[in-house]
Amino acid sequence: MSTQDPTEEALPAEDGGEAASGEPAAEELDPLARAERERDEHLDTLRRLAAEFDNYKKRVAREHEELRERAAERLLHDLLPVLDDLERALAAFETSEKEAIADGVALVHRALWTLLEREGVAELDPSGEAFDPHRHEALLSQPSDQPEGTVIEVIQKGFLLGDRVLRPARVVVAGGGS
Repeated sequence: MSTQDPTEEALPAEDGGEAASGEPAAEELDPLARAERERDEHLDTLRRLAAEFDNYKKRVAREHEELRERAAERLLHDLLPVLDDLERALAAFETSEKEAIADGVALVHRALWTLLEREGVAELDPSGEAFDPHRHEALLSQPSDQPEGTVIEVIQKGFLLGDRVLRPARVVVAGGGS
């Protein structure tokens, strides 16, 4: 019969052997010490993961900012020729030639609209459509022969970027009664 205390069960040492005295290391016998060692290892791992995640967030924010700056740079680069055309139109005012002024303004409008279309902008023309508060901004309601809630006049054009509204169309809506 063994006289060994049941709380002193022999556990294998991490180094594959026993302490120099032939008995297991005291730390291996103490569950509290083992739990503290595991806690410290997990805490260290958690701290490393938190630092890695923080670095990841900073890198993504930096990359997002760089992307935004490149997009703005590209758009501004494309707008410079429109600015040149506008300056030529303004120079035509000095000569007071109505035809030259009209041509210059038309050139600026065409260049700007071409640029906007290339970027995916489309005009929102709701004439005759039912009023949609997500795409239209009602400025007035007037009696009309049209069904109630129908857009009867566009006061300011609206614009879409893909399927998103950049600016709602400002409209007059048919009201009740003729």
